[in-house]
Amino acid sequence: MSVIIVMGVSGSGKSTIGKLLADRLGFPFLDADEFHPPANVAKMAAGTPLTDADRQPWLELLNGKLRAQKVAVLACSALKESYRQVLSRSLADCRIVHLRGSIELIRARLAERKHRYMPASLLDSQFAALEPPTGALAVDITRPPAQCVEAIVAGLR
Repeated sequence: MSVIIVMGVSGSGKSTIGKLLADRLGFPFLDADEFHPPANVAKMAAGTPLTDADRQPWLELLNGKLRAQKVAVLACSALKESYRQVLSRSLADCRIVHLRGSIELIRARLAERKHRYMPASLLDSQFAALEPPTGALAVDITRPPAQCVEAIVAGLR
């Protein structure tokens, strides 16, 4: 395997689990949040969901970074199939890991953390936009992050 995209709604644990997974596999880790252009960050910080047009240049940038890396773990919401297609385009091997949890669990998690620009008020729009991937490795996030990583490693074999 060369690229693993750890996806899910805000608060599902993408960054935490993605970093742990990358460390476990010895892969570079990329957090998609770090690559949003300032206009996207400002829009989200104001509580406005991004449009597909807002996301397209960001997804293209991420795809370029993944193609350059060749081996990586990417933490990215990747809520729609069309987004995942852009992210994985021209990659020799790309696996999707979907971190799944109830809206109640994730809402409780978001209440306990402060993201630098993603307000908890956007959670409903994230669940509304979510297109669960087919063929992805689905991971139940009620388990501790280390157990999620072990389930991912076992599932990717």
